[in-house]
Amino acid sequence: MKRIAVLTSGGDAPGMNAAIRSVARIGFSRGVEVIGVYEGYKGLIKKEFKKLLPRDVSGLLEEGGTFLLSSRAEEFKDDSIQEITIKNMKEEGIEGLVVIGGNGSQSGSLSLFNKGFPVVGVASTIDNDLWGTDYTIGFDTAVNTAIEAIDKIRDTATSHSRTFIVEVMGRNRGFIALEAGLASGADIVLVPERRFDIEKIVENIQRGLEKKKKHHMIVTAEGAIRAQDLQTRIKEKLPELDVKYSVLGYIQRGGAPTRFDRIIATMFGAEAVDLLIQGNPGFVVGIKDNRIVHIPFEDAVKKFKEINYKLYDIIEEVSV
Repeated sequence: MKRIAVLTSGGDAPGMNAAIRSVARIGFSRGVEVIGVYEGYKGLIKKEFKKLLPRDVSGLLEEGGTFLLSSRAEEFKDDSIQEITIKNMKEEGIEGLVVIGGNGSQSGSLSLFNKGFPVVGVASTIDNDLWGTDYTIGFDTAVNTAIEAIDKIRDTATSHSRTFIVEVMGRNRGFIALEAGLASGADIVLVPERRFDIEKIVENIQRGLEKKKKHHMIVTAEGAIRAQDLQTRIKEKLPELDVKYSVLGYIQRGGAPTRFDRIIATMFGAEAVDLLIQGNPGFVVGIKDNRIVHIPFEDAVKKFKEINYKLYDIIEEVSV
């Protein structure tokens, strides 16, 4: 294999640039030409290709976002469009593709692979919801960003004896809420995977007040309940309680990647290149028990990754 392409797709995640850098430089050192595809799958459709040399990716290791740009290309779901992208790559002499992204992006990888084109995925999403890998690129940074924000909000909550609700990303999954909540000492954490009872939340707050607790911190994933809605429901039960909320939003996607995200991004990118060179496509590169693993596309995108419910139980126990 002499020429491969790399693209980033879906929601941006800190560490994507580090993965691109790794693919470009490892490819160069292996004697493989690396082509950058701009704007994800849209770039495959429009042939937005550019050769990447080692100097083209200098300074990317510490940068958030993706310099190749990203997009969500709904039209790519059409079989005829997928055939066009394969034709476009073959016309440019591209023999393999590295796709850096999450569940939706790797579903696209699976479609191309099933049509006979060699593809390897790199697990990258702040949601950390790809099956088969303990961590995805960007998750660690997003959690640390959330923790930093929650710590600062706690200062205000303590100073004014308030109950604060902090909403973090997680439309369908609660990985960010769970780990950020535990690490920031939240009293209550709400995730989409576990139903909650508003009466129990109110009872928790009331018990705290009886014990002279001055403030309460609640972390909710956006998919569990929106912070403003939760504020309304709590105020209905406890009208005299001073309840505020803060939605962290897209701040969780940005910023320089952590040490951990930089390292796994570099490792994942290098492994993806080697899999293509070795003629072993059809996998998403991830990490399990501190070892690099190859997850079949079908498993990565179709199997359900559970949150760690033991962490959830610990939060309930330590919140006294």
